Amino acid sequence: MHPDVVVVTDSTASLPPEVAAAYGVRVVPLHVVVDGADRLDDGLARADLVSKMTAGATVTTSQPSVGELARAYRAAAQGRRAVVALHLSTELSGTAAGARQAAAVVGREGIDVHVLDTRTVAGGVGLAAVAAGEAAAAGGPVEQVLAVARETAAKSTVLFAVPDLTWLQRGGRIGSGAAFVGAALGIRPVLGIADGRITVLESVRGLARARRRVVARAVQAAGGPGAPVPHPPPVRVRLAVHHFGDVGRAVELQDELAQALAETGAIVAETLRSELTAVVGAHTGPGVLGVVVAPAG
Repeated sequence: MHPDVVVVTDSTASLPPEVAAAYGVRVVPLHVVVDGADRLDDGLARADLVSKMTAGATVTTSQPSVGELARAYRAAAQGRRAVVALHLSTELSGTAAGARQAAAVVGREGIDVHVLDTRTVAGGVGLAAVAAGEAAAAGGPVEQVLAVARETAAKSTVLFAVPDLTWLQRGGRIGSGAAFVGAALGIRPVLGIADGRITVLESVRGLARARRRVVARAVQAAGGPGAPVPHPPPVRVRLAVHHFGDVGRAVELQDELAQALAETGAIVAETLRSELTAVVGAHTGPGVLGVVVAPAG
């Protein structure tokens, strides 16, 4: 007997396939276009994108069509009472807007789809989908599943550092002023999500220092009695560690983060490490490292 509610998200959530399957989460791919060739945002697209970007390929991305989203909702809804669809911020993509159109289309067929603009991206979306999947598997009604997803996304902290802001600036995801700062004298920003947009949280000299600040901010967000700003009382958190084309440094980052969190007494329910999907990587560029902290309930 399966749950009455099924959770759908999009590929920018960067959930490993086995994790999505374990939590009953369905994934709709966006599109990545490399030198004019359109392909789905999947593992095959991700595998060769880094080398093509480094070689100077022209890379753009696009959202799923309304038809693609409608088909995904129909497939997910079979035998369920409702679909909860979690998508990346409308400030970064038109996916959520297309999702609402698709929900209206399938709604006329009697399929109940609830679309949530998470106002975040990557693990901020992915960890919200995991939490929603847990709530659905426990038999929660659609209102509860939607509330869990909304709260998890809203309370998530998304942090990342990139070696080069060119890709974010080229795709219009960050302003040219911030890109200029990043290019000057080795200054590197620590980036986050605020009001659904990518924003510069602070700027430091050198990429290594930026990554250390990502860890420090993640530790602060996770709380624990020994954290710089502890959360009274400590709450259970889930973590996502992301990279694009640099799994070795991602492992190092995960180990450093685990040690720092253990020293604070933070309660970590689960840590997911994944490569960003091609669509996100197309905008951050190769070498990005990120950490997402979200409540685990």
